[in-house]
Amino acid sequence: MGARGGRRLRGTQGDGRAGAVSREREPAGAQQPWEVFLRPRRGLSHQHVGSVHGADADMAIANARDLYTRRGDPVSIWVVRSDAVRASSPGEKDPFFSNGADKPYRYPQVYVPLNEAGDHDD
Repeated sequence: MGARGGRRLRGTQGDGRAGAVSREREPAGAQQPWEVFLRPRRGLSHQHVGSVHGADADMAIANARDLYTRRGDPVSIWVVRSDAVRASSPGEKDPFFSNGADKPYRYPQVYVPLNEAGDHDD
C-alpha cells in the first residue's frame, strides 16, 4: 500500500515525479510482457532487441539478461512494460514527420560557410 492508500506495482514511483505509474496490483505470479532494450559497448544508445515475460521489473531484467546477453556484451539493460509503450499511427505521419519544407532555415544548405577571415564570401 502506498502512503495515500493506493496500491502500486513494485519499482514504481509514487512521489508525483515524471514517469510515476500507478496501477492496480496484478494477481500474484501473473506474467506481464516487457520490452527489452540493450546498450552495446560500442554505442551510446539503447536498442530494442525483443520482449520477455516477468511478474515484475526485476524478473523481466533477469529473463532479459538470460535471453539476450548471450549475443554480445551489453553495458546495460532496460525493460519497459509493453502496455506503457505508446506509438504513433501511420495516420499521424504528417503531423509528426513532415519534412518542414515551409521552414528552410532548419536545413544546413541555407547557411553560407564562412571564409578563413570569418566573413561570408559575397
